[in-house]
Amino acid sequence: MADVAEEPKRRDFLVIAGGTMAAVGAASLLWPFVQQMNPDASAQALSSVEIDITPIKTGQAITVLWRGKPVFIRNRTNEEIEAAKAVELAVLVDPLARNDNDPGLPATDANRTVAGKENWLVLVGVCTHLGCIPKGQSMADTKGEFDGWFCPCHGSHYDTSGRIRKGPAPQNLEVPPVTFVSDTKIKIG
Repeated sequence: MADVAEEPKRRDFLVIAGGTMAAVGAASLLWPFVQQMNPDASAQALSSVEIDITPIKTGQAITVLWRGKPVFIRNRTNEEIEAAKAVELAVLVDPLARNDNDPGLPATDANRTVAGKENWLVLVGVCTHLGCIPKGQSMADTKGEFDGWFCPCHGSHYDTSGRIRKGPAPQNLEVPPVTFVSDTKIKIG
């Protein structure tokens, strides 16, 4: 007998159609569970924030929230910038800049700011020792021995560039991803 290709039967069609419908049904039931793992709209809105820096005068600082953390924005004076630039890298506790814009660079003042906007210092305001919020944002706050920030919980002192200089904190204050949208507005995140 000659090999004759079998004609598809009705049963074959029903098996394929049934399997396809089961797969589509399972996918439609699974989709809401997968979708609920994505961040909601409020979390996505906090992933980046734009701040108008026009009202911040030289020598002043503000604190904003980004991703649930305080972020210090300081318009530094020329004296604060010069004091930060004059620090020898050899005396720093943490030799890394901790700048999310340019990771892995040495902790010079220039590597902790945006080029051309050196007077603006943007830092995540969380002490790297135990997560406290350092003092030094307002004129009334104690700024510590290096005129930057001071964490009174365990005595960590940061300089005018947010670098750890004394105390138990192991790392410099983090510089978040920051870009200048214009001369009067920055974007964090």
